[in-house]
Amino acid sequence: MSREPARTPQQYDPLGALGSRPLALVTGAASVVWALVASIVARDVPGSPTLSALTVLLVAAAAGVSAFATSPFRAPFERGAFVAYTALLAAASIASVAAQWGPDRDAANDFMPLVTGVGILVMAPYRPWRDVLVGGVVLAVVDAVAFGAVAAAFPSSVPVAVSAVLAAVPTVVLTTAAVAFAWTFVGLAERVQIRAASYSVERAERDGIARSVQQDRVTILARDVIPFFEQLRRREAITDADRARARSIADGIRRVMVAEADRTWLEQALMADDAEAAHVDDPGALIRSMDVDQRTVVRTAVRAVLRASTVDPAGVRIRIEPDPHHDGRVRFTLEAAVAATDLAIHRAFDPYLAVLRVTFPDLDVEVRPSALALRFSYDQH
Repeated sequence: MSREPARTPQQYDPLGALGSRPLALVTGAASVVWALVASIVARDVPGSPTLSALTVLLVAAAAGVSAFATSPFRAPFERGAFVAYTALLAAASIASVAAQWGPDRDAANDFMPLVTGVGILVMAPYRPWRDVLVGGVVLAVVDAVAFGAVAAAFPSSVPVAVSAVLAAVPTVVLTTAAVAFAWTFVGLAERVQIRAASYSVERAERDGIARSVQQDRVTILARDVIPFFEQLRRREAITDADRARARSIADGIRRVMVAEADRTWLEQALMADDAEAAHVDDPGALIRSMDVDQRTVVRTAVRAVLRASTVDPAGVRIRIEPDPHHDGRVRFTLEAAVAATDLAIHRAFDPYLAVLRVTFPDLDVEVRPSALALRFSYDQH
């Protein structure tokens, strides 16, 4: 039986990961600047300018991978990107030592151990703690071997083992912090999710229907039944017209109950948000096959669209249908007319799109001036 892949802090808290992305960008840029300054200005030995340039390029490439893969529109951060990121930092660490091969007279010039440590630290929100641990250990070993080799080739008062340990310490310490964060965060998030799931989808839908039916019954009672009974009370005899009116009221109550029983949770949500004008096309009631997490994310995103001041609910169309390209999957499409530019649309909805991207990895977003379209699929449970 296949094992479900471990989830990451980004998958449990996409908005938190989105908020931490500037740290990854700033850290990557600072690492490039530091590598450039250390390789040109603060050199211990003449070394190889070519290898120094290669070091800077490798650090820049790692920063580029980080900037690209941490984008909310490419979430979740894939393992392949993390492997490439780790390999680039390891190659940069080796290149930095080779570029200034010689006696290590100034420890302040040894910038790569801290760069690799901080590089692993900023990955904590994006990968499972086991991946972060493996990546950190690999980089710590590379740092220890590379700087230990320098100490062995050019003996000094500092023993080789001590030089190797000192080179690995920054990465080891920051990896420990990253692993502790990822492990603790995911553990807490899982416990919260388990508690939330105890209120089942079926119970939530049943309670929602019950409340809606009750509200409509009260409306019918106040609008039709009570005035009708008041009229009967004042009359001496019941006429055929009164009997017809009573049957009409009973049929109305019955129709409301049937309609409410057939209404999906998404339609219930639109009614609760006073957005009945939005058009939902779901003849097979396939929206019911979403799980708890998916329903929460979709309802939040749909509500954000409908409540935006630039969106008219009447211009929102939602279509749920079998995915023609994948058996057993359902395709969800939302199209909305938005009275805003594409830049303003991104600014308004990017946080919600980031959450949708993590929950539905195949999310396709189409933003044009005055229009927004979302498409994704999910398993039919």
